[in-house]
Amino acid sequence: MRTILLFAAVSLFAAEFPEAQISNRAITAKLYLPDAEKGYYRGTRFDWSGQIGSLKTKNHEYFGQWFEKYDPKLHDAIMGPVEEFLTGDSSLGYDEAQVGGTFVRIGVGSVRKPDEQKYNRFKTYEIVDPGRWTIRPGKDRIEFIHELTDAAGYSYRYTKLIRLRGSKPEMTIEHKLRNTGRRPIPTLQYNHNFFVIDNAPTGPDTVVRFPFPVKPKARLAEGYGEIQDGQIVYLKELPKGPSVFSELEGFGPTAKDFDIRVENRATGAGVRIQGDQPISKVIFWSIRTTVCPEPYIDVSVAPGDEKRWTYRYTFYDLER
Repeated sequence: MRTILLFAAVSLFAAEFPEAQISNRAITAKLYLPDAEKGYYRGTRFDWSGQIGSLKTKNHEYFGQWFEKYDPKLHDAIMGPVEEFLTGDSSLGYDEAQVGGTFVRIGVGSVRKPDEQKYNRFKTYEIVDPGRWTIRPGKDRIEFIHELTDAAGYSYRYTKLIRLRGSKPEMTIEHKLRNTGRRPIPTLQYNHNFFVIDNAPTGPDTVVRFPFPVKPKARLAEGYGEIQDGQIVYLKELPKGPSVFSELEGFGPTAKDFDIRVENRATGAGVRIQGDQPISKVIFWSIRTTVCPEPYIDVSVAPGDEKRWTYRYTFYDLER
């Protein structure tokens, strides 16, 4: 893999996995870096950039390992506010690719299509071309650039800048997707938001707030979670095994509804997630070890054009 590391005032650790640390007066965050040979995550479901294994404020930890089994090529062995691109229920170029040909996973590379009936997002595919990563770290920010050229007729330059805002407990994830090829790139993107707040179990102290009259398309896990006054609440602590899951409805056509809060009243920690694009879809999923609101947005881009979008995270203490 061709990776360029441009070193600045940042700690890069000689650890088992390539990683970096960024900080300001309010936040210290540890990130795992994209690497096709040594990276912490080498699956094909999620974008390799922006994996945050730990994000600490003065009083709280917001991310961490939520899964039991680790394998670098396991589809969800990843931590932090991680992102996935989807074209419909499939992947870019999958439907037109022949068996043995390639299709595209944005933020991963060009992968081979096996003999199968349909795309499986939970499967790890063979990577044919991981593209070219450029990583530009700074004291309070880190930029990732992924370039893929003429993979199944698609080419792009994808940029993600993770920035801590001044001395505040705020972080932005700023994206640019430039279509450098000859074919349109129709795609949605969502952030899975694997919150592990203070390593506390999901239960009655956990609440997820929405600015719109949220409605589940399917019943949440009976006896464990329900909707109350536009919030997802938990009736009892989730044991190992059950999940609270549903697609959610009720949001409107503007970006003002992209404003979600996750709070834990026992530890006193909260986080607010805002986006500058309208929501296309919302999935909610949680198990005992993680709480995941997953807002989708449309980031389709025509040849020669560029799409920009930003997510803002504000971390805060609850009034006690």
